[in-house]
Amino acid sequence: MLDVLIDTLIDALKTLPFLFGAYLIIEFIEHRAAEKFAAWLSKFGRAGSIIGALLGVVPQCGFSVAAANLYSNRMITAGTLIAVFISTSDEAIPVLLANPQSVGKILPLVGAKLVLAAVAGLVIDFSGIFKTKKQDEEAVVELHSHCHTEGEGGIIKSALRHTAETFIFLIAVMLVLNVAIALIGESAFENFLMGGTLFQPILAGLVGLIPNCAASVVLSQLYAEGAISFGSAVAGLSAGAGVGLLVLFRTNLDKSECIRIAVILFAISVLTGTVLQFILG
Repeated sequence: MLDVLIDTLIDALKTLPFLFGAYLIIEFIEHRAAEKFAAWLSKFGRAGSIIGALLGVVPQCGFSVAAANLYSNRMITAGTLIAVFISTSDEAIPVLLANPQSVGKILPLVGAKLVLAAVAGLVIDFSGIFKTKKQDEEAVVELHSHCHTEGEGGIIKSALRHTAETFIFLIAVMLVLNVAIALIGESAFENFLMGGTLFQPILAGLVGLIPNCAASVVLSQLYAEGAISFGSAVAGLSAGAGVGLLVLFRTNLDKSECIRIAVILFAISVLTGTVLQFILG
């Protein structure tokens, strides 16, 4: 058990330079561009789904939080909101970048989510399944992004904070994985995660709905370790929008609409993940 702990710490420490470098770039983008892009997004109407899908690719949950607020104020469409949610991967890209052997998995994953987000958003908007009235602006609760720290220290402080948080989550996930494999064996652990079955994308999708960056860290590390399939990774990381869903439920007065959006997000993600699981095995 001591060997497992030592190996886990060594593997985790190797990720630190990659994590910090990734977060430094991400924080620069979010601090400099997030608000401008969010305002820009509101001008595109139904075509905003394509732009929203592209913006959601930026790691962390800043754009999903911004999109939730914009939708609550009826400044973007439901399709654009869902496109951003599906495209958002929260901490997935930094975690995969921190695992050099998994860098090649990033483009296929992001590409699949990007296409899914754009198509789903356009279909939702042109189908007209969401017809909502503008809310009373005074009743809408403004909730700023949970995804970066403002004030003294700026970009470097935010990057250090995110690096530390993700590093802690990463150690915990890697330790659990390594201990589980050491105690019960790889085949038993794979069975626990429903490996090789069409139920794994459903399980991943449920994990993805957890409104916390820990969900994306868990799913990304499992994918990097080969414990879940590509289809399951797409399902879980498409269903997960960081704290975006939480912000939507807080700011949008129509709670039944929030539930419908969450259900549609989950259904699209799991269905796509299941299809990919069936095709790719």
